[in-house]
Amino acid sequence: MNQLDILIPFALPPAELARDLLRQCQAPALAMLLGRGRAAAPAQEHDPFSRALPHEHWLAQRFGLPRGGADSSPAVAAALMRGLGHAPQAGRWFVLHPAHIHVARDHLVLTDIGQLALDEAQSRRLFASAAPLFTEIGHELVYGDARTWFLRADAWDGLRTSTPAAASGRNIDIWMPEGPGELAWRKLQNEVQMQWFSEALNEEREMQGLKAVNSIWIWGGADVAAAAQSPYAASFGLDGWARAFGPAASAAAAQVIGGSGHRLLLLDQLSELALAEEWGLWLQRMEELDREWFSPLLESLRSGGVDAVNLLLSGADRLAGIAVTRGALRKFWRQPSLSKLSA
Repeated sequence: MNQLDILIPFALPPAELARDLLRQCQAPALAMLLGRGRAAAPAQEHDPFSRALPHEHWLAQRFGLPRGGADSSPAVAAALMRGLGHAPQAGRWFVLHPAHIHVARDHLVLTDIGQLALDEAQSRRLFASAAPLFTEIGHELVYGDARTWFLRADAWDGLRTSTPAAASGRNIDIWMPEGPGELAWRKLQNEVQMQWFSEALNEEREMQGLKAVNSIWIWGGADVAAAAQSPYAASFGLDGWARAFGPAASAAAAQVIGGSGHRLLLLDQLSELALAEEWGLWLQRMEELDREWFSPLLESLRSGGVDAVNLLLSGADRLAGIAVTRGALRKFWRQPSLSKLSA
């Protein structure tokens, strides 16, 4: 069966904004798919204070990643390392992101890491500056790419962490790591912040209108031995998960839709705008998705190029699934509607 699962983070806007946004949204192809489709399962409500967002939990489950522990981010570090060409042999590894934390009225706020615009040369300068601080206390630090590094800390097994997307735009106090290694991490994070405070690189960035890289964020702790047993790459590979946390070149719609078998597509173009609460731009991006993806997808369903589509729609605290088949498109009595985005 030629089936396409499409995960669309932040397609479900906040309840208090949904009616107004959807009244303005011009997305006829998506409205047709949603109107003719049926709920694949009851919508799932998620704890708004969970340390990972609904689509991140879904990805972890879909890829068969080992559980990150109760109230912690998904155990993705070892899988992401392999996806970036590293082969960790042992130990407990965490994902690290260079980050920007700014001061609000009475608390600190993590900026969405997607807005940092950190290039390879800048990231390597910061990595070289911070690495001795990790080496001095016996922790291995590995460079992944411009926005993703890795830390080995075997003694921190059980440290509860939050994904950067879950914490973005919020008071970071309740999203900071807790558990084994908590105090050691805070000390290390503070030392890195002090080291980077005097970096000429940050002065250069600020002169260019860019945010200073003034902190690091940790999450995704995973034991290599447990991760080695995970079948996360067997069916869908790792690309979808990696793209959930960073930009990647997207294949053309015709190439993806025209494939065969059971496939997964992640359309994460709404994430950065939703995290920044740029809802006007969110509307524009949704309409772009309708033209570039949902319209050709609808035509492919009608022509039989695709047999079935499962739309997996998430928000900050909800996840809903809509199943659409070629036969469902013939149910003309079901009117096109975006109302399922506010359900």
